[in-house]
Amino acid sequence: MDVAEAIVRRRALRAFEDRPIEEGTVDALIEAMHLSASCFNNQPWRVVICQKEGLAKVKEALSKGNVWATAAPMIMVIASKPSLDCRLNQGRDYFKFSCGLAVGQMLLRATELGLTAHPIAGYDPVKVREALGIPDDFVIIALVICGYPGTDESLLTDNQKADQRERPPRRAVEQSFFREAWDPAGDS
Repeated sequence: MDVAEAIVRRRALRAFEDRPIEEGTVDALIEAMHLSASCFNNQPWRVVICQKEGLAKVKEALSKGNVWATAAPMIMVIASKPSLDCRLNQGRDYFKFSCGLAVGQMLLRATELGLTAHPIAGYDPVKVREALGIPDDFVIIALVICGYPGTDESLLTDNQKADQRERPPRRAVEQSFFREAWDPAGDS
């Protein structure tokens, strides 16, 4: 698969097979993040990979709308802090941007390997922090729910089932991409 194909095929699916992710596949996801671009090569991402005891603890911190994630065999917890990356004027703290790049690169590798890797924001960060021993000065940026795509939709809401079957619509390109100057249409 080439990158263009992985970009088109990548989906934030929510139904998973009842199947563990092989260690070599997990290593490939780690390597994809490990090699990601970052400001001055600071590599600010810290990732807790949960497949056993940690997985059960993190699942207890999921929001009600993310009950579907309880079927996943692996959750990656992405954390960082401002001091681990470039801190520039006007609030340009790059740590979240660099972590986003690493996760994005990993999402494409996961797609290539036949996995779904679905980042979420719906969880209690205090519970995640306490469950995994993440220091207080770290920001828990996202959880990435990982597994092989499945067909059991019993944990999904009706809207989630619809999104599972068909990619949700994207914004029109001209609403987000402008040539040479800002377009006020991008404000909404």
